[in-house]
Amino acid sequence: MGARRALHFVFKVGNRGQSARFYRDLLGMRILRHEEFEEGCKATCNGPYDGKWSKTMVGYGPEDDHFVAELTYNYGVGEYRLGSDFLTSSQGGTHFLLPVEGMTLMSSQAVSNARKMGWPLKEVAKGIFETEAPGGYKFYLEDKEQLKQDPVLKVTLAVSNLQKSVSYWSDLLGMKIYETNEEKQRALLGYADNQCKLELQGIGRAVDHGTAFGRIAFSCPKEELPNIEALMKKEKQKILTPLVSLDTPGKATVQVVILADPDGHEICFVGDEAFRELSKMDPNGNKLLDDAMAADKSDEWFAKHKMQKASA
Repeated sequence: MGARRALHFVFKVGNRGQSARFYRDLLGMRILRHEEFEEGCKATCNGPYDGKWSKTMVGYGPEDDHFVAELTYNYGVGEYRLGSDFLTSSQGGTHFLLPVEGMTLMSSQAVSNARKMGWPLKEVAKGIFETEAPGGYKFYLEDKEQLKQDPVLKVTLAVSNLQKSVSYWSDLLGMKIYETNEEKQRALLGYADNQCKLELQGIGRAVDHGTAFGRIAFSCPKEELPNIEALMKKEKQKILTPLVSLDTPGKATVQVVILADPDGHEICFVGDEAFRELSKMDPNGNKLLDDAMAADKSDEWFAKHKMQKASA
């Protein structure tokens, strides 16, 4: 198996302006690139929606060596229902179970920014603060100096059967098991010591994905993609989107295969070589996002017609 990388986690957002303020101004992430699409993604990157949508990649540095967030915005959809699929958690031995999607990161600057902005913060353990992004996604911020490397530490997924899920992610997808705790029904996995980790948390019940469900993405050598698909077929595991090529206007075409784990968590594997080309930082990313938000008159249209955007 060639080198694999943890790339990003997808959040569906109903309000780009508020979301940009949170990720850009509070967390201190940078707009790495912004792309607009006239129709739904062939691999349902924007969810099960056919219309116009946008993708904004935000993070603390280049996607080559940082785990970032993908903010997908579907024009005409104002909010999504949260489920119990993703959980946010803290480091340092204290664990908080929350029925929402999220990330854990280390940044005293983010804590300071939240205070200056008057953004709600709740200290849930010494030096660990809970805050909420627009849409209800909860984050845990460790009040420590931001790491020189990627400060995004881990993403936690809720699972119904910890042993079954650990077997899937380690035996089939090749992740290294860093920690397991049967008593707390928790396991920590990853592809490399210096990458964002995946934490699995058993919740003892079926996982509810709501409509706000996200997707976690990894890269691998392009030649491994057919092998991943073949292995899943052999093991009778779910393949949501067989190997397909995705075009981004003016940028590299990438190949992806989309899987679902035993609890239905969506997993994207993308060919690394083309993705490195696609994911190069765009110095105009900030302007492209700001221009797109300024040109988006959907809120005014719905208000004029005394209507509300759809709740997915």
